[in-house]
Amino acid sequence: MFQKKEIIYSETLGVCTVDDIVKLADSRKDTYYYYLLRSVFDKNKKAYIPVENHSVQLRNLITRQEAFRLHEDEKFNEQSAQIKGEVQYVIEKAESENAK
Repeated sequence: MFQKKEIIYSETLGVCTVDDIVKLADSRKDTYYYYLLRSVFDKNKKAYIPVENHSVQLRNLITRQEAFRLHEDEKFNEQSAQIKGEVQYVIEKAESENAK
């Protein structure tokens, strides 16, 4: 389970923040927990994804090493916009941490 304020990857939004974990009820009053995800690149984009049994791929971000390897790969430009954004985010974060 992801935690609030964690930065993760969603196949629909790309790099996003777990803005909140909310409890929503359906018409039968059954309640379910959902992640409220907000895109890091476009704060107007958000999604509610069930915590359990979701069909959308959610995962931790790739490592620095994976990001640099993917960026150097000759097929990098063929990657989806979400993957490119993730690679760029991880590389920029690594560079800003190295600058400190």
